[in-house]
Amino acid sequence: MTFAAALTTVALAAGLTPAAAAPAEPDPVRLALPAPTGPYPVGTAELHLTDEDRTDPWTGRPRELMVSLWYPAAPNGPRAHQFPQAVTAFYDRSAGVPPGTADFAGTVTHSRTGATPLPGRRPVVLYSPGGGHSRFLGTTLVEDLASRGYAVVGVDHTPVSPVQFPDRLELPRPGVDAGQVLRERVRDVSFVLDELTRFPTLDLTRVGMVGHSMGGFTTAEAMLTEDRVDAGANLDGSMDPRFGQAAVRGVTRPFLLMGAGLSGGVPHNHAHSDDWARFWSASTGWRRDLYLPTGEHMSFTDAQVLLPQLPGDFTASIGTVDPRRGLAAQRRYLAAFFDLHLRDRPTSVFDHQLYPEVQIIA
Repeated sequence: MTFAAALTTVALAAGLTPAAAAPAEPDPVRLALPAPTGPYPVGTAELHLTDEDRTDPWTGRPRELMVSLWYPAAPNGPRAHQFPQAVTAFYDRSAGVPPGTADFAGTVTHSRTGATPLPGRRPVVLYSPGGGHSRFLGTTLVEDLASRGYAVVGVDHTPVSPVQFPDRLELPRPGVDAGQVLRERVRDVSFVLDELTRFPTLDLTRVGMVGHSMGGFTTAEAMLTEDRVDAGANLDGSMDPRFGQAAVRGVTRPFLLMGAGLSGGVPHNHAHSDDWARFWSASTGWRRDLYLPTGEHMSFTDAQVLLPQLPGDFTASIGTVDPRRGLAAQRRYLAAFFDLHLRDRPTSVFDHQLYPEVQIIA
């Protein structure tokens, strides 16, 4: 008789009932990202950049950045995970689901680490994430642009993003001055463009920029001072004139606004939001305003396709828009916008409604 069986026999003889086994914890949900839709496989690489000529106002050291490149590539190399390990832990705590519910660490992208770039010079699109979020939370959009022939450059901006550096993790800092953050983000854009001149496969005569939330605000602000950015897109980012000048001055080059749901209790488009209305009136270049009424602020991030895979109600973050159709619309409109203004490819997608989920405000 085994030791465990002997203990059971003694317990039963004493009139004791063995304790019920604790229920097994369910395995974390394995999350999946939809594949990009363009004709090219995608490669990715990471850069750690240091601006020795600029002091970071929050650390007192030279300003450091983590940057990712996504580009058309040969299909070699392992598929990259979505988040670095330490950033995964950040989303485990902040995603609004019980710990252990989602397998963020196991989420795999459709990009291959270190894959060989395909021949040719590529127009560049910069990607700036929203405040409090990682550049990797825009994977579904940046991979799609890269699969269509663009080199996409994602930039994390401390102190309002979770950033894993080679020697440390920096988490978003509470209570920082939004105006100062925005000014440093704009300087980051110019510094990154300077650094990209080292890569001869990047065509820096054709540069676009897109950002979500504060990243969209950053895009508009950067276009006020950075002439190398030829066209910009703002995904649901407010442009409060207390923190920047874009709403007051507008931009002179092509710009796309995409909003969703409500902001301040009103639909987030230039017909209802005061800051977007001011920006729209002050801008003189080509412009369009697209609106997803059943989306919400995080609909323009990977949360739109990741959160519906988990148990729970996430409509406050991503609305009720169908995740796949909402993403398909974003991908198509962004690609058409940059194709038009960086590649001179005519399009009619902004002239009539293609998706019932998206309204063309103007």
